[in-house]
Amino acid sequence: MTSNRTAERLSRILALIPYVLERGVVEVDEVLERFGYTQQQLTKDLATVFVCGLPGYGPADLMEAYIDDDEVVIDAADYFKRAPRLTSTEALALLAAGLTVIGAGQGTPALESAVQKLMSKVIPDADPALTVDVVDPTEHVAELKRAAAEGRVVRITYTSVGKEETTVRDIEPWSVFHTMGRWYVSGHCRLVGAQRTFRIDRIQKLEETGEPFTPPEERPEPGVGYSPSDGDVAAVIDLGPKARWVLEYYPVEVLSDDGETARIRFWAPDPEVTARLLIRLGATARLVEGPEVAGRLRELGRVLLERHGLGR
Repeated sequence: MTSNRTAERLSRILALIPYVLERGVVEVDEVLERFGYTQQQLTKDLATVFVCGLPGYGPADLMEAYIDDDEVVIDAADYFKRAPRLTSTEALALLAAGLTVIGAGQGTPALESAVQKLMSKVIPDADPALTVDVVDPTEHVAELKRAAAEGRVVRITYTSVGKEETTVRDIEPWSVFHTMGRWYVSGHCRLVGAQRTFRIDRIQKLEETGEPFTPPEERPEPGVGYSPSDGDVAAVIDLGPKARWVLEYYPVEVLSDDGETARIRFWAPDPEVTARLLIRLGATARLVEGPEVAGRLRELGRVLLERHGLGR
């Protein structure tokens, strides 16, 4: 079993190598400060990198890592100068991991850009449901709180979670609240003529109209949920520990939860939305019920395998 100390050392080495390679040479003091090294630790790790490479272990197969005066120098072996081509399985696994991180709310603009580039190669005709907009989740909170307090109508450009449709609508904000790790605004939506709750991080643009409104005397208790339409498709899914972020990201119905596995009912306007989510979740989730989703899942799997030469 790998000890925590060994794992920490390996992580530090893997962070050090690209850092130095990108810059050519780096001063020793900079490396010590950035990575929390002592001089002895740095020397030991560079000695380890020095004997890393490919079988054969000739001069062209190994990396060079040393301290030259007051600078750290790392030269990649010839093999590492050309980025290896990912296999179809590796590319799909990497894409799924990137989408999972973004879906868990831990993405960065750099990661989003990398995922979009990889997706264009792996799934060139990807459905928009797989695209991700990175928005500051607290960007509009203060404005919406002020509009709710002053009774002012706001116009929002909003991308729905389930359908991934973007609409422009005027809303009368009644309350702004935080639950399950996210901010929401609840109020009267003039587009549909009824109360609706919106996730604030899905608001792409917010404008103050300046128009006043009179809030109801008894405001309904704000909450998060999903009201399926007649044409929506339901599926029952078991979520493992690494897929529990779905509980916070989507408005789902939790059927049971023992702390390890959560069984949910997931509604979507198209079975492909659910099927693509299951592909994204991989082995961390299992479809329990939903024949339409199961059929689309099999079809998507077949298409992906054939596209990457694995279905023959």
